Amino acid sequence: MTPPPLLPPGRLRIGIVGVGKVGAVLGAALARTGHLIVAASAVSEQSLARAAALLPDTPIAAPDDVVAASDLVVLAVPDDALSPLVAGLATTGGWRAGQLALHTSGRSGLAPLAPAIDQGVGGMAIHPAMSFTGTEMDLQRLRDCCFGVTAPPDLVAVAQALVVEMGGEPVLIDEFDRVRYHLGLVHGSNYCITLVAQAMEILRGAGVGDPGRVLRPLMNAALDNALRAGDAALTGPVARGDAGTVAEHFHVLRDEEPDVQQVYRVLAAATLARARRQGRLGAVAAGALADVLADQEDPT
Repeated sequence: MTPPPLLPPGRLRIGIVGVGKVGAVLGAALARTGHLIVAASAVSEQSLARAAALLPDTPIAAPDDVVAASDLVVLAVPDDALSPLVAGLATTGGWRAGQLALHTSGRSGLAPLAPAIDQGVGGMAIHPAMSFTGTEMDLQRLRDCCFGVTAPPDLVAVAQALVVEMGGEPVLIDEFDRVRYHLGLVHGSNYCITLVAQAMEILRGAGVGDPGRVLRPLMNAALDNALRAGDAALTGPVARGDAGTVAEHFHVLRDEEPDVQQVYRVLAAATLARARRQGRLGAVAAGALADVLADQEDPT
């Protein structure tokens, strides 16, 4: 590859290993702040198209060539591929002392970077708490995005600066809390998509032609209330103690797919437990709801 030009102070030569939705967008965000994206690795047609759209004129190269050309390596690969990739590059002498490397995995801290750190590389974990489309739309969304940051003390300021440059807000996460941090994000966002898809399916069965239009204001308000007030925002038949309504729901749920039945049952039980802990329900109402739930068989 042609040697890159000299850069202004504070700017880095950055390589992107893995031009998935996250890697492409973060690369584009860093390029907008004056860093130079010197190379990227991409194999699939989707990744190559993403690189062309978000990282134009960036050379496509093998991962070891990307690492060799970079001051900072962004490793945006699937969680299970991260450790083998870092270890493989260490085995082949791909890392060099003084480099920086960050990965974007939510569940992992510095542990997957240990083989590179042992060779003098400065390691950081910087995870954007956002759902990505892999398009320019995400660049604007980054400006309302928190990043879970794990870094050694001497690199915390560097990691935070990179996040701020991309428009995000750094949130420090201890190495030993990364899995719990990731669990919270997955539990609140990924499974929310399953829940919404199921709710839309139920409404379609009730003859609603545009279930998204019906759900959007309701769910936006519910999310806003929950983020502001937590359990105090609980509403609906379980929180009110309406055992009869819940029983009727279960009667209708017999016509739904088994996964819908199971999720309703589990969420109703969880809501009942949280409402009881909050002192929202009297003993009689809580007991009646518990009896309704006990009568329902797990469809799976």
